[in-house]
Amino acid sequence: MRKKVYLVLGPHTDDGEWGCGASIVKWIKEGHTVHYAAFSAAEESVPDGLPPDILRKEIVDAIAVLGISIENLKVFTFRVRHFPRDRQEILEAMVGLRKQIKPDVVVVPSSFDTHQDHEVISQEAFRAFKRCTILGYEIPWNNRRIDLTFFNGVDRICLDAKVASIAAYKSQAFRAPNFPDLINSLAIQRGSQAGLDFAEAFEVIRWVES
Repeated sequence: MRKKVYLVLGPHTDDGEWGCGASIVKWIKEGHTVHYAAFSAAEESVPDGLPPDILRKEIVDAIAVLGISIENLKVFTFRVRHFPRDRQEILEAMVGLRKQIKPDVVVVPSSFDTHQDHEVISQEAFRAFKRCTILGYEIPWNNRRIDLTFFNGVDRICLDAKVASIAAYKSQAFRAPNFPDLINSLAIQRGSQAGLDFAEAFEVIRWVES
């Protein structure tokens, strides 16, 4: 199997872990290289009393659980909920990543994601990486509907690592206090759709094979 370079794009810190954390572990175990770029550390959304840069520190712990090297992490400084305004600068940042990393597969929010920042990342990623395979991950609470066409089977070790990576975001625990149940139940549901024990499911936005 040819080793590939994966680039996971998260609009905000923790989106990549929620969308494809178990798959990241699987890809790394298979010998592929995974890079992760988050476009905002959401400083304006940090709970009162915590350092504004707390998510920049938590993401380092989160990716370590998944097996991503710190050298393969990039966190940009775009303002949360202002991505539509900054669309051109975001596209230019993606073009820079493309030239630097030369990914084979780019993993982004699905094209059905309704969060304004997620929409921009998904749309601009197609412009920047249209010669790559592009997979869209699901963030269930952002989707009115979704077209899932690739089911990636994962094992319990991968799934436990995903849960542990989300747990590294202690500042965000209030948003989904039942997140282990949420992650496990979705993996069981997606797995059952494809005859697997557990899976993460993706929208195939573009498939390119050389």
